[in-house]
Amino acid sequence: MTRHRPAVRPPEEVSRRMKAVRRRDTKPEVEVRRLLWKAGARFRLCPRDLPGTPDIANKSERWAVFVHGCFWHGHRNCKLATIPKSNSAFWEAKLATNRRRDARKARELRRLGYRVLVVWQCALRDPAALVRRFSDAGITKP
Repeated sequence: MTRHRPAVRPPEEVSRRMKAVRRRDTKPEVEVRRLLWKAGARFRLCPRDLPGTPDIANKSERWAVFVHGCFWHGHRNCKLATIPKSNSAFWEAKLATNRRRDARKARELRRLGYRVLVVWQCALRDPAALVRRFSDAGITKP
């Protein structure tokens, strides 16, 4: 059986698709906020006075949540985090840079005494497990 390689998309289509990607209020982020609110957590969105501007944070209780898309943040060993076939060297470098930046942001918040939780897009497949993670991290009450 021979395998064929999928056709490479034209640059205009790739550009159009990439421009359509949102920076805030993504579906995973909205779903995480809904689960947190339902579990009793109260928070602010993208507080600019915190290092790394976490997606969700509670400054008085000193916790922050980053909601990462598996593709954009290079979730290792996740089927949603594939490297595009065209210009793969660029994408590998970009995703490595994103991972380093994410680690730096979390480190800075931890230095300030914050509990930091990273929620990956694929974790939303099991909302009950995610709510348990919130509780285990001390973000919500059991």
